[in-house]
Amino acid sequence: MNPLNLFRRSTRPSPPPQAHMTWASRSISKTVTRTGVFLKKQLWIWPIIAVVILSVIGFGVRHAIETTIKANVSSGLQSLVTLETEMLKKWFAVQESTAESLANDAQVRQTVYEILQPGTVPGAAVDVAPTRDLHSKLATELAAAMAAHDYVGYIVANKAKHIVSSSHAALIGEQNIPEYETFLDRALDGDTIVSPPFPSVVMLKSGDGRNRMGVPTMYACSPIRDASFQIIGVLGLQIRPEREFTQILQLGQVGTSGETYAFNSEGLMISNSRFDEELILLGLLPDREHSQSMLELMVRDPGVDMTVGERPEVRRSQLPMTKNAAEAIAGNSGLDVDGYRDYRGVSVIGAWTWLPKYGIGLTTEVEASQAFRPLVILQRTFLLIYTLLILSAIAIFVFMVVVARLQRQARAAVIEAQQLGQYTLEGKLGEGGMGVVYKGRHSMMRRPTAIKLLHADKIDENSIKHFEREVQITCQLNHFNTIAIYDYGRTPEGVFYYAMEYLDGIDLQELVRKYGPQPERRVIHILLQICNSLFEAHSKGLVHRDIKPANVMLNRRGCEPDVVKVLDFGLVKAIEPQTHHTMLGGGGGLAGTPLYMSPEAIQAPMSVDARTDIYAVGAVAYFLLTGEPVFAAAGLTELCQKHIDEAPVPPSKRGNTNVSSDLEDAILSCLEKSRAKRPQTARDLAQLLLRCNEAKRWTIEDGDRWWGRHERGSGGSSRSDDAADSPAAVEATLDLTQLSSENEDKDKDES
Repeated sequence: MNPLNLFRRSTRPSPPPQAHMTWASRSISKTVTRTGVFLKKQLWIWPIIAVVILSVIGFGVRHAIETTIKANVSSGLQSLVTLETEMLKKWFAVQESTAESLANDAQVRQTVYEILQPGTVPGAAVDVAPTRDLHSKLATELAAAMAAHDYVGYIVANKAKHIVSSSHAALIGEQNIPEYETFLDRALDGDTIVSPPFPSVVMLKSGDGRNRMGVPTMYACSPIRDASFQIIGVLGLQIRPEREFTQILQLGQVGTSGETYAFNSEGLMISNSRFDEELILLGLLPDREHSQSMLELMVRDPGVDMTVGERPEVRRSQLPMTKNAAEAIAGNSGLDVDGYRDYRGVSVIGAWTWLPKYGIGLTTEVEASQAFRPLVILQRTFLLIYTLLILSAIAIFVFMVVVARLQRQARAAVIEAQQLGQYTLEGKLGEGGMGVVYKGRHSMMRRPTAIKLLHADKIDENSIKHFEREVQITCQLNHFNTIAIYDYGRTPEGVFYYAMEYLDGIDLQELVRKYGPQPERRVIHILLQICNSLFEAHSKGLVHRDIKPANVMLNRRGCEPDVVKVLDFGLVKAIEPQTHHTMLGGGGGLAGTPLYMSPEAIQAPMSVDARTDIYAVGAVAYFLLTGEPVFAAAGLTELCQKHIDEAPVPPSKRGNTNVSSDLEDAILSCLEKSRAKRPQTARDLAQLLLRCNEAKRWTIEDGDRWWGRHERGSGGSSRSDDAADSPAAVEATLDLTQLSSENEDKDKDES
């Protein structure tokens, strides 16, 4: 890049802040407008937007409901485990009170004294025979209370933990029974205590009525004291845990899966599970009649959900305890509503506590799926809504595609039928990126007409807006040298078209291509007419922005030869203050044909004015005289850079071109880099041309002779830039984004 040019750029003053604010405001406005048009057009996007909005709302609602449910469930679980604990404590207190009352009963104490007296010393073997009557007497004294409180037996132990009396004869004389050690020690230390359930060491009736060993049992124990309040033994009242202890815990069953159960310090369940039948099927309990989980089931985490057929890979004794059991045995009361696995591997939520006095853990659990059932219903409801909305979006999208295809087919059918409203189509004149031009004839006036249609498969909001804008702009112009618009419409099938005057001539691009550079006097004659057309447009505040040889038609109109018609106002930009932002065909981007584009149109497209068209007219004149464009380049970037930096070679020094100095000066003044140095209006340029020696030298006779010697053009058409241009033209549709967008902010040249 030219260092001098860089210096010029760096020394230019920065645009005022208001300019940046205006540009930003305009950009935001365009973005909002385009977004609104897109949403209005693409109906299928609304269900997707609804899905997104519902997802956000659903997430918030789900979070709120989940938080509320968890809070309620937490409160309920905590309340339930607290209630169960208090009920159990009350029951323990009743058992302890009864045991303490009987242990302190005068008759019972006296009988126990007598049993302990007959010459025995602590630790010696007990001789039952001499005290047989005393055992019967003690049994009689305890019978009423035992019956009232549903005790099934008793034991009396001395300080050496010998069983000196019992309702089970097999126990009398036994010492240091492991199952009795803990609660006997506690009682001998002075505590009244209720033991956790444990397997009986004597034959007891089980649930099926048979006498068995290992039947669950528990004792309420209290110390027996002598007259000096010294502990001399222990009275233990035998309890069947399934009668009251387990029944209290079963009150904690909630819904279809909630349960409350107890376990000891080894993690062994000491109450019954509500899932005993299921546990048998899972292989966690033996498959026999009256099989129960009490004292049979270890509260351990299998690591998998066994209810769905999965099985752990290690023995149960090697599995870790469940979270609630491990926490409770560690002495920690707690709560978990996020979910953990129970002894079946099922995800549950629960609360737990530990009763250190009794060595019992108590927990209440509910399956997570039951606890959060409302949340699951909500999720399924939202999922159903999401599915319906997505299906709606797909259905609408498919419907729109089908409708669009049918509309294209209908438009194509209309064109194929060669009938467009009041116009009959006779043949195609040209075709471009956006539209097609046909020769047609009005059914009533029979006047030859050129009809421009939008491509059937390229009709959208932007193309329609572009099309309508082109018609509206051109209709404002009435000069004889500007193409005339007759009609604009849309068929019921959605074919947009406008009718314009039919030009049976040749465009300047084709003129030079076929017949070479033109004589100076004829070039002046053509340029004057272009200036006349442009002066009217500029007077109305419109800039053409795409003046080039292919957009200027040379015709014979009536008896007048060499009549110029300026075409294609599709890229017109309004420059009035009130419509400063109105631009067709590109917003703030580059628009035009690079071979004929002014420096400011490349560097700052938003700043173009009438002098931009003057530059293009100079480039057209250069082409007409020399048969070559002002600049030639290998690529688009190089071409644009030459327009910005490089001075053009005078036409007289290009080949064998003979150009008078006055016309050459006029053309080079149009091609000045600074707009301030160019003719300021099209009329100013026309005055310069009229002062040339060759002005007014091209006569009607010259024109008639030329048209008489040569063909009447390339087939005759009223065309816009959408019609096929010659290969020499570099179209504006090329990718111009290689040019730095910073050029858009360049200041206008000082006038």
